[in-house]
Amino acid sequence: MKKYPFLSLKTNNLPYEAELKQAACEVVESGWFLNGKHTAALEDALRRFCGMPYAVACSNGLDALRLIFRAYIELGVMKPGDEVIVPANTYIASVLAVADNGLVPVMVEPSERTMNLDVTRVEAAITSRTRAVMVVHLYGAACWGPELNDLAVRYGLKIVEDNAQAIGAQASCDGLNGGRMTGGLGDAAGFSFYPTKNLGALGDAGAVTTSDERLAKAVKALANYGSDRRYHNIYQGVNCRMDELQAAMLCVKMRHLDDITRQRRERAAVYEECIVNPLVKKPLPDAGAVWHQYVVRVAERERFRAYLLENGVETDIHYAVPPHLQPCYSQYAGLHLPITVKMADEVVSLPITEGTPVADIREISLIINHFV
Repeated sequence: MKKYPFLSLKTNNLPYEAELKQAACEVVESGWFLNGKHTAALEDALRRFCGMPYAVACSNGLDALRLIFRAYIELGVMKPGDEVIVPANTYIASVLAVADNGLVPVMVEPSERTMNLDVTRVEAAITSRTRAVMVVHLYGAACWGPELNDLAVRYGLKIVEDNAQAIGAQASCDGLNGGRMTGGLGDAAGFSFYPTKNLGALGDAGAVTTSDERLAKAVKALANYGSDRRYHNIYQGVNCRMDELQAAMLCVKMRHLDDITRQRRERAAVYEECIVNPLVKKPLPDAGAVWHQYVVRVAERERFRAYLLENGVETDIHYAVPPHLQPCYSQYAGLHLPITVKMADEVVSLPITEGTPVADIREISLIINHFV
């Protein structure tokens, strides 16, 4: 029986193997492993790609978000106890970044249509303690709407993007800075370059983009022990730097990002065309999405996944348990979030990476259509 793996990082990286090896050799031979030319080159490429004036590389996606909120606190924009609105169905890292800084996550339901934060519900969740809204571009689809631009102005809110899954995605309307590219829509954005991401490192890495020079300087200092120059610590900082090897790997892969996005969009279009099973709810077509995951919804999920596996198709779940039902957040267990809980019970991620041949996507679709 033919096998359809959910993901093979080896296959995904194979087209760039020679370039990656050459870049790795350059780093080893240089003898310079932190805060070097590759990190600077990546930051420059990232800020230009997203249309933001500033980019700061860091250790991973969670740290990117943690550093943004910590910097806002150090700058006096926020203080512990302030509230940050977050989508209730996000990956837990979004909530961890808020809570780790002594801020209070306020969970708002997603849209049934987009599976992203329902921006029409945000205003009802705003209180006198609300200081920010975190939008998560879940599964690679931009989460934005004109409501966010309006709320940011009327209530003086910061809009922070969790762009861990959507580098290269575009919104359907302009963001705060006049552009439509994720990572450049709000006041600041956190990126993850975890190996499975569309732009993935060969280890872990992350970054922050922002339109605010003060925030960029604070993030950069905080990530380097709190120092703005050697032996001069203006904050009680942390060590959250990206190493030169990961920066070099990402510089290579960033040159191919547009092609990676094109290939994922091609595969998503095939699913959209070929899956016709009424028991399987497909994601909303989105020309601006980059399809980090292709997530369908099925009422009888476990039976569906077992059927696919019996036919050689590997799947995954993003995400089976929402943050408010995790043991570490037992104080939120009583929240009434029916849409979030229903999604968590139904979502299934299908193979979508550029390493999966288009012909396989068609065959997987046919298998899905025979599910009864």
